[in-house]
Amino acid sequence: MQGRSLDELQKRYNKAAADKKQNFGPPGRPARNRQGAPEGKPKNTGKTVKRLWSYISKYKFRLILVVLLMLTSTSTALAGSYIMRPLINRLVYDDAPAQEKIAYLAHMLIIIGGIYLAGIVTGYLQNRLMLRVSTSASERIRNDLFNSLQALPIRFFDSETTGGIMSRFTNDIDNIDLMMNQTITQLVSAAITLIGTFCLMVYTSWQLTIVIVAFVPLLLAAVSFVAKRSSKYYTEQQSALGAVNGYIEESVTGQKVVKVFNHESACVDEFELLNNDMRRKQMGAQFFGGLMGPVMHNITQICYAVTAGVGGLLCLLAGFDIGGVSIFASYARQFSMPISTVSQQTSTIFAALAGAERVFAVMDAKPEKINDLVNTEPSISGCVELRDVTFGYLPGKTVLRNISLTAEPGRKIAFVGSTGAGKTTITNLINRFYEIDSGTITFDGTDIREIDRDYLRKNIAMVLQDTHLFTGTVMENIRYGRLDATDDEVVQAAKTASAHSFIMRLADGYNTVIEGDGANLSQGQRQLLNIARAAISKAPILVLDEATSSVDTRTERHIEHGMDRLMKNRTTFVIAHRLSTVRNSDAIMVLERGEIIERGTHDELLALKGRYYELYTGVRELD
Repeated sequence: MQGRSLDELQKRYNKAAADKKQNFGPPGRPARNRQGAPEGKPKNTGKTVKRLWSYISKYKFRLILVVLLMLTSTSTALAGSYIMRPLINRLVYDDAPAQEKIAYLAHMLIIIGGIYLAGIVTGYLQNRLMLRVSTSASERIRNDLFNSLQALPIRFFDSETTGGIMSRFTNDIDNIDLMMNQTITQLVSAAITLIGTFCLMVYTSWQLTIVIVAFVPLLLAAVSFVAKRSSKYYTEQQSALGAVNGYIEESVTGQKVVKVFNHESACVDEFELLNNDMRRKQMGAQFFGGLMGPVMHNITQICYAVTAGVGGLLCLLAGFDIGGVSIFASYARQFSMPISTVSQQTSTIFAALAGAERVFAVMDAKPEKINDLVNTEPSISGCVELRDVTFGYLPGKTVLRNISLTAEPGRKIAFVGSTGAGKTTITNLINRFYEIDSGTITFDGTDIREIDRDYLRKNIAMVLQDTHLFTGTVMENIRYGRLDATDDEVVQAAKTASAHSFIMRLADGYNTVIEGDGANLSQGQRQLLNIARAAISKAPILVLDEATSSVDTRTERHIEHGMDRLMKNRTTFVIAHRLSTVRNSDAIMVLERGEIIERGTHDELLALKGRYYELYTGVRELD
C-alpha cells in the first residue's frame, strides 16, 4: 500500500470515470462498476432530449404560460430601456420650462417603474411555474427509476455498486433538475433577449448595429477559447474529486484494518498526494471558469466605448439624437450577456444529458422475466428437486455442473465445501435470483419457470450470512418477514430465535429504533433478529446461508433448539462452515468445483472416509 504513485492511486480510486471497473464479487461474477458523476458529452443527445421532453411535456399548459411570462418579462426589460430615449431627448432638446420638464420626468419615471414592476411580477411567476414543472418532472423520473430498480434481477446489482446506483438518484437527477429549472429558462430568456435587443438596435440605428455585429466574432472566439480550456480542467477536476472520494470511502470503511496494521501514516501520505492533485486541478478549473466573466466584461466595455464614440460622431455629423446613443450604448452591454449565458450553461447541459443517459440506461435494463404461463401459483408443500442443473454467472464460465438432488418436505439438506464451490449459488437458483443455463428445478413437480416469481419467494424464507436491518423498530424489522403478523406472533418468533431476552434488555424493548443497519447492536444480535424474521414467515421452505457464522459458540448453543423449532415441518437448505451444525441433516452434499462429489448422512460420509471425513476430522480444512 505504501509508496504507490499518483497515477496508480487515481486508477484504483477514481469513481468518476465510468470505464474504470473493479471486481468486488466472487470469482466468475461480473465486475462491479465504481461509477460516480458522469463525465464528458452525452452519447445520444437527440434520443436523450426526446425522452426528457416526454417527462416535461406532461405540463404543456404550464410551459406555454412560462414562455408567455418570459416574453413579457423580457419585453418589459427592453421597453424600460427604450423608453429612456424619448425621456432623454425631451429633457435635452425641448425648450419647455423646467417645471414642465420635472413634471414630465416624474410622469415617465412612474411609467418606467410600472413597466419594471410588471417585469418583476412576471419573472417571479415564471420562476415559480418552471420550478413546479422541473420538480414534478424530476419526481416522475425518480419514481420511474426506483420502480425500475425493483424489477431488476440480482444479476444487475452484482455489476453495480451501491454508490453507482445512488449517484443516479443524487448527482444525475440533481443535474437534470438544475437543467430543467434554470438552464432551459436561462437559454430561452437569453435567446429572446438577444433577438429583441438586436431588433431594437436595428430599429434605433443600423449604422451602430454594424459596429456591434463586428464585435460578435471576437466575443465568440473568446467564449470558445475559455470554454475549451475550462471544460478540460473541469473534467480533470471531476476525475480527481472521484479519486479523493473513493479513497476516503475505502479508508473510512476499512479503518479497523488500517489501525490494526499501522497504516495511518501511509494513508495520510497517499491522501495528501491525491488531495494536492485535486487542488492543482481545481485551481485550473476555477481560474478558467472565473476567466469568462472578466473577459466578456472587458470586451463588452470596449464595445461600449466604441459604440459611444461612433454614436457621438453620428450625433455631430448625421443629426443622430442623444437619447438614441444612450439607449444603444445600453444595448451594447446587454447584447453580450445572452452569449455569455449560453456559453456558461454548456457544461451544465452536457452534465445533465450525460446523467440522463445513465438514468435511462437503468430504466431500460432488462427486468426479471414475468411469467405468462397458466400454472403460476401451485400448491407448494416443500418438495424441491434439481435435475442436471448447470449454471454460470458469465458465459463460458460454469459454476455448477450437472447438479441433481431431491429435498422431500420437512427434510434438512446441508451443503458443505470450499469457498467458491457453488453452495450459495444453489440457493440463489432455488430463489430464482438467476436463470439456470440447463436442467430443471421443480417445486412439487412444477417447473420453477412456471411459477409466479413473487409467489415462489413468498414460499421461501432466508437467513443470510450478511444481515440487513432497516431503519425502524425491532418489531417492524422482525415483522418484515410477514407484514400481516400480529405483535404476539412477532414476540413468539423472537422467542423461537432466542432473541427475546436480549430485546427485552434494550432501552425500549421491541419499540427500540434501529438505525444505521443495526449499528447499536452486536453482530450476533443482528443475526438473531434476522433469524426471527425468517421464523415469523410461514414459508414451507427455509434457506440458512451461514446463519450462525456471526454468533459465538454459547449463543449458537442457545439458538440450536430454536432453530430446530424453526426448521420443523419445513424443507431446509443449510450452508455452513461449522460442520458441527450439519451433523443432524437428513442429507449432506459435499461440493467441489461446482459438482457434488459426495452425498449422504453424517455417519455415511464419515464411513466413506473421503472429502467430508477429511474436513470433519481436520485432515483437510475448508479453504
